[in-house]
Amino acid sequence: MSNAPLLLTGHFKDLGGGFTVRRLLPALQQRSVGPFLFFDHFGPVTVQPANEYDVRPHPHIGLATVTYLFSGAILHRDSLGSVQQIEPGAINWMTAGSGIVHSERRPAALASQSYVNHGIQLWAALPLGQEDCPPSFTHTPASAIGQLAVGDATVRVLIGSAFGVTSPVATMSPTLYLDVQLPAGGVLELPALAQEMAVYAVDAAVQLDGQPLAGHTMAVLPPAAPARLQAGATGARLMVIGGAPLDAPRHMWWNFVSSSKERIVQAAHDWEADQMGQVPGDSERIPLPAHRFKP
Repeated sequence: MSNAPLLLTGHFKDLGGGFTVRRLLPALQQRSVGPFLFFDHFGPVTVQPANEYDVRPHPHIGLATVTYLFSGAILHRDSLGSVQQIEPGAINWMTAGSGIVHSERRPAALASQSYVNHGIQLWAALPLGQEDCPPSFTHTPASAIGQLAVGDATVRVLIGSAFGVTSPVATMSPTLYLDVQLPAGGVLELPALAQEMAVYAVDAAVQLDGQPLAGHTMAVLPPAAPARLQAGATGARLMVIGGAPLDAPRHMWWNFVSSSKERIVQAAHDWEADQMGQVPGDSERIPLPAHRFKP
C-alpha cells in the first residue's frame, strides 16, 4: 500500500443561475473521508443585485449539512421554522434525519448590495442507527469556536477535538473539522487526529511532507499518518476534515443519502407528493431531477 496521499482536484458543478461550486467529494477514487461524503467549495464569488444565486426549498434525508463561510452571508430557513443568517466563522449544522426541507437565500439586507460569498458546504452521513432520527438545526456562532496557535499556524477547531481544544458542536460519530491559517513560510505539524483525514488547500499551494499540494486540491492522507504542512510566500488557508470511517456504504441520489436504496425511492416519492413539509413563507420548491434513482 502506498504511503503517498491521494490527490483530488474535484470538478465544477452548476447549482443554477450560473452559480458554480468546486466539488471534491464524492470522487471516483474516494467516496468519503470520515463521515463526510460531500465537499463543495464555493467562491470567492461577487454576488451582484441582479444575480439569482438563491437555492430554493429542497429536501434532505439521512445526512447532516455543515455550512461554513469565510466571507459573505446566507439566510437559512427550514421546515422546522428555523431562520438563521449564516455569517463567517460560524458552524451551521442541520440534521436532516427522517427528512427536512430548507432554502439558502440572499439576506434581505443585502438585496441591493454587491458582496463576496466564499465558503465550504459539507454533508456528513448519519450513523446507521440515526439515519431516520428527528430533524434539527443548530447554529454555533463564531465567538463560541475555539481558536489557538499551533506552531506558526492559527487553528480554529470547528468540529471535534484537536490540540487540547474541543468544539461545542455536537455530532453523532467521531468527526474532525479544522480551519488552519498559515503565514508566509509558516509550518504546521499535523498529527493523526482521526482514523481518516484529508487536507484541502483553499486559496494557495503548500508543501505537504515536502511535496507540492496545489491550491483547490484535497490530499487524502494515509490512515493514521501525520503530516507536515508549510505555506509558500503568500501564506495559505487549509481545511482539515476527518473522523471515523463510515459504518456502512451509503447510497447518494440528488439530496438524499441512505444505507437503503428503498429509503431513497420513498423520499423521492414523498417530495414529489409534497409530503416532506414546507419552509414557512417560502412557497417555491426545486422539483425532482428528470433522471430518477434506480434501485
